[in-house]
Amino acid sequence: MGNCLPLPSPETPVSKKTRDVPIDRVFKFPSPLPAWPSGGGFGKGSINLGELEVCQISTFTKIWATHEGGDDNLGATFFRPSLIPDGYFMLGCYCQANNKSQFGWVLAAKGNAEVLEKPTDYTLVWSSESLKIKQDGKGYIWLPTAPEGYASVGLIVTNSPEKPSLDEMRCVRSNLTEVSENESQVWGASSGNGSSNLSVYSLRPRNMGIQAKGVCVGTFTVQVGETVTALACLTNKDFNLSAMPNLEQIRAIMVAYSPWVYLHPDEDYFPSSVTWFFNNGAQLYKQGDSTPQPIDATGSNLPQGGSNDGAYWLDLPSDESGKNKVKKGDIQSSECYVHVKPMLGATFSDLATWVFYPFNGPSRAKVGALNISLGKIGEHVGDWEHFTLRVSNFTGELWRVYLSEHSRGAWIDASSLEFEGGNKVVMYSSLHGHALYPKPGLVLQGNEKLGVGIRNDAAKGKERMECGARFSVVAADYDLDSGVLVTPPWLNYAREWGPKVSYDAAAELRKVEKFLPGKLKTALENVVKSLPKEVLGEEGPTGPKMKNNWSGDEA
Repeated sequence: MGNCLPLPSPETPVSKKTRDVPIDRVFKFPSPLPAWPSGGGFGKGSINLGELEVCQISTFTKIWATHEGGDDNLGATFFRPSLIPDGYFMLGCYCQANNKSQFGWVLAAKGNAEVLEKPTDYTLVWSSESLKIKQDGKGYIWLPTAPEGYASVGLIVTNSPEKPSLDEMRCVRSNLTEVSENESQVWGASSGNGSSNLSVYSLRPRNMGIQAKGVCVGTFTVQVGETVTALACLTNKDFNLSAMPNLEQIRAIMVAYSPWVYLHPDEDYFPSSVTWFFNNGAQLYKQGDSTPQPIDATGSNLPQGGSNDGAYWLDLPSDESGKNKVKKGDIQSSECYVHVKPMLGATFSDLATWVFYPFNGPSRAKVGALNISLGKIGEHVGDWEHFTLRVSNFTGELWRVYLSEHSRGAWIDASSLEFEGGNKVVMYSSLHGHALYPKPGLVLQGNEKLGVGIRNDAAKGKERMECGARFSVVAADYDLDSGVLVTPPWLNYAREWGPKVSYDAAAELRKVEKFLPGKLKTALENVVKSLPKEVLGEEGPTGPKMKNNWSGDEA
């Protein structure tokens, strides 16, 4: 990722159109990457998966391109990895949509002859010869025929109908692979004959999570008509974690990439540290006990472990003055809480970074040309939001960022992000709801066709969190330096960070629906009904460790 793209070879025809598409610009981070602190195998360039050593290749030679279809109708480009180090072999080619800068990688592998074998043949799975779209020459996609006991983990692309050489790539012994699945569609083409329509997909391991051993190869697969080309991915056989970053490396990653989170200019409810929340009067309630208890600064008197059984919950101070103060938060005290976990067979590190807001404000709806306050709908105490930095353990480069958006979220490639102050990611927190977005503007959660939904307004206000300046590493799913990682007691509190709310959402809706015609009224009701209770504000949210993504991949 971020390396230079070699010029096409002289025999590769390149149309004038290719000079105008973003893919011809290789993405580079605004600033050079830092020299990572020493120790272990992080950032060393290669990773041992047990009998197989792999490295990440991000230098490519263009093989064939289309200029129609896919994202923004700009087509896609197919590449072959180049500048592969001596002793390593290609496992497959790379494909990317043309609507963004070239930014990707594939793995190359090194191992003895029993681990890596040449294919015995190739099968042509698709060609562009009958495709009537703008393209650079003709493209041919081939499936390697793996020897018995071996598996193919990538396809090879040529601009000639002649079969590739058997020496060009390798198949991998089957016990060093596992099942992959389609991740997202990269490009598609219709030939007018349904049986030969093409869909190109990126791949990932089927099993994802902190204990999953599957390793993404960076290659792609295709579906032609109803026929799916099945490819494997690699596996970290012994689940070697030696390439995971140590504590100093984690801190350096956070300083290098950690975002500036811009709050909306009209924001009323700001983040704070958990300690500030506790020290300013937050209270612990116990079912059946009418007297709440103050909370220690570290949360040491919170019940530990267990499950969200409704026996305890947190709430704001009882007095009105204290309640209003805590609702507003305190951005000067705000802190990010980092959970580091191995992903994709420990070839990547996920730095899941949590931000606490004492209060989530009321929602607003867009109904046609009207903007309507929804009363208490959306209000709740204890709002946890997060983003995740996915960093390559081969190089330390940022690959993707996950932005949480209420009960959902989205992965954004680093090449599509905004940066400030070097390589620091910019993100925007939505007004009152604090969902995170990569760009300012309005995101409508609901029925876009009718123009009805919950407003998520993001804009660059004067207040921002500089996450790399104030953060704590609170958890890691592998052994870090002994004795240096301190887990705060509040992290193991399994109950809710806010009370259950007894307001009637239907009654709140009726207050605003009387001004709406029937069609819009029904559409707004459907949008509100589709929201989870935690988003509606009827149920207090749980803390980071209770979320599904704590031990799994992001949703």
